[in-house]
Amino acid sequence: MAEKSKILFIGGTGYIGKHIVEASAKAGHPTFALVRESTLADPAKANLLNNFKTLGVNLVPGDLYDHQNLVKVIKQVDVVISTVGHALIEDQVKIIAAIKEAGNVKRFFPSAFGNDVDRVHAVDPAKSAFYGKAKIRRAIEAEGIPYTYVSSNYFAGYFLPTLAQPGQFAPPPPKDKVVIYGDGNPKAVFNKEDDIGTFTIRAVDAPGPWNKILYIKPPKESYSSNELVALWEKKSGKPAQKPSLPEDNLLKDIQEAPIPITVVLPIHHGVFVKGDHTNFVIEPSFGVEAYELYPDVKYTTVEEYLDQSV
Repeated sequence: MAEKSKILFIGGTGYIGKHIVEASAKAGHPTFALVRESTLADPAKANLLNNFKTLGVNLVPGDLYDHQNLVKVIKQVDVVISTVGHALIEDQVKIIAAIKEAGNVKRFFPSAFGNDVDRVHAVDPAKSAFYGKAKIRRAIEAEGIPYTYVSSNYFAGYFLPTLAQPGQFAPPPPKDKVVIYGDGNPKAVFNKEDDIGTFTIRAVDAPGPWNKILYIKPPKESYSSNELVALWEKKSGKPAQKPSLPEDNLLKDIQEAPIPITVVLPIHHGVFVKGDHTNFVIEPSFGVEAYELYPDVKYTTVEEYLDQSV
């Protein structure tokens, strides 16, 4: 059996990062997590870091701004996976520079989880955020670094409990009134965070997504706003009010909404009005679908996820 790749995570204590780090360790990869000194000393991160240690994750003090240390750490691994947050997206040029100097990395997975930023129709402020991710893609390609971009679409744990209603976070959120964006027909894709981790790690040593986009779009797991609400009504046994929000009104709300809603709404506009998750065909020239490559992976369906909320 071939030796499993050594993987370095940068941003591994963040929202999606922790799930992929855990998947890496559980899959038997020698797993390293670059962790800032401030994070190592943060009581709020203690349980997460202890869990990492229990799983055998090697915690490496450092950050992406110490170039020489970053190069030194990268030279010890085979694959680099970045899951840095929104504020650090464009700073991934520092990771690119370190990978280029180290010269040993077999593949780089940048922090590009979520929508495929090369195929979106977003308005600001999401447009600017997506542009930053696309800029990093172009920088990776220009340097000739082997890569895989993971398009995981919506994080189920963030969006499904509220049926994609921005501003509703209290557990459990009310579901007796659900706003339908536009005509409610374009479909969205929801993936549980653990499954995103599993599919991402399967791609590390498996053939398929080299210098391509790995789309996590399991069959029959795309739901429009109308379908999602209908499914919830069926499971809960309660009808919901379904006021429609026309595109013009949604664009107006985006301009007037407070943070963080003003960030989420333009993403919903792109997905639920423009169809950014499902309005294109995955061509072999640029992408592959994860479940087609790894059909043995058992993932959580939208129905199964909603069953937990009923």
